[in-house]
Order: sequence, then C-alpha cells, then structure tokens
Amino acid sequence: MADGKGRPGTATPEDGKVPDTTVHVRPTPPAPPQGNSSWTPSGPPPPVGQSSSAQDSRKPASDTAPRTPRKAHLVLRRVEPWSAMKFSFVVSLVCFVVLFVAVAVLYMVLNSLGVFDSIIQTVNQFTVSDGKPSANGFNVASWFEPVRILGYTALIGAVNVVLITALSTLGAVIYNIASDLVGGIEVTFSEAE
Repeated sequence: MADGKGRPGTATPEDGKVPDTTVHVRPTPPAPPQGNSSWTPSGPPPPVGQSSSAQDSRKPASDTAPRTPRKAHLVLRRVEPWSAMKFSFVVSLVCFVVLFVAVAVLYMVLNSLGVFDSIIQTVNQFTVSDGKPSANGFNVASWFEPVRILGYTALIGAVNVVLITALSTLGAVIYNIASDLVGGIEVTFSEAE
C-alpha cells in the first residue's frame, strides 16, 4: 500500500516515524564437522590444501601448553572379605598350578641328566655293605620316584591354597576392624599423562 509520504508498499505510523524492526540475534558458533579433528572454534575449517603449520598458528595458547594430570586423594576404608577370599583363592590356585608344572619340568630335566641316579649311587655306597642292603631296609631310590615327588608337591600346593585363602580373608577382616578404629590407608591417584 502506498501513501504520499513513504515508499510504495510500506506503511508508516500516523506520527510519521518509522518503527525500528531490527532483530538482534546473538550468533552461535558453528558445530564442528563430523570426523574432522583439526577444526578449531576460531574459524571455519581450513581448505583442503592448507598446510598444518597454518592450522597450528590459529590454535589458542592453552591447547599447546601441557596439561597437568589431575590427582585424587582417596582413603581405602573397607575391604570386602568375600571378594578378598575369591581373589586370594584364584591367585593361590594359579600359584599351585605354576608350582606343580615347575616341579614336574624340573624333575624331568634332572632325571634326564642322571642327577637322581648319581644321588642314589652315592647314598647306596654308604648304606649298602658288601652288595647287601642294610638291616633297616632303607631304600633311597623310592624317594626319587616321580609319583612320590609329584604327590608331595600336590599336597603342599593344596595346603598352600587353603592357607593363603584363609589368611587373606582373615587379613581383610582385621583390616576392616583397624580401619574403623584409626582410619584407612590413604592413597593418591593421578591421571596417566
């Protein structure tokens, strides 16, 4: 609509002043493009052919300074006895298997080298007189049989599993009682750099 005072198509108020129709919008920074790790909020991503040295000059100084790792100061107040028992049982069982395999391999190596035969001959020189065994019937060869050695190893390993599991559980209970009285162990953790 046109009137005599204004431009065609615009309306003016009756007092002759043109209303202010300016809208003020605060610009928001654009979101970073997906998959582009070199984008910085100071401007649009660089053109494809631009070198990385130009990118580095636009980075703020706070990005280039090394960040100090955060530290957390914590106190270990309680050790759950059930979890301590499970953990110590598994660890002692693994140690039992390692011990048994190590003794079996060591026995095979020493037996193939003839160490046990030498020990038996040396002991028999002192215990056997004139080719006849002594009256007490001591036979040193029976001590070096694989069944006896591996059997004793299995017995010692099983006792160790039971003892280590029981002592670890008891240690967790004692720690909890002491922690209630005097506080727990203070530990400081730091982020990896």
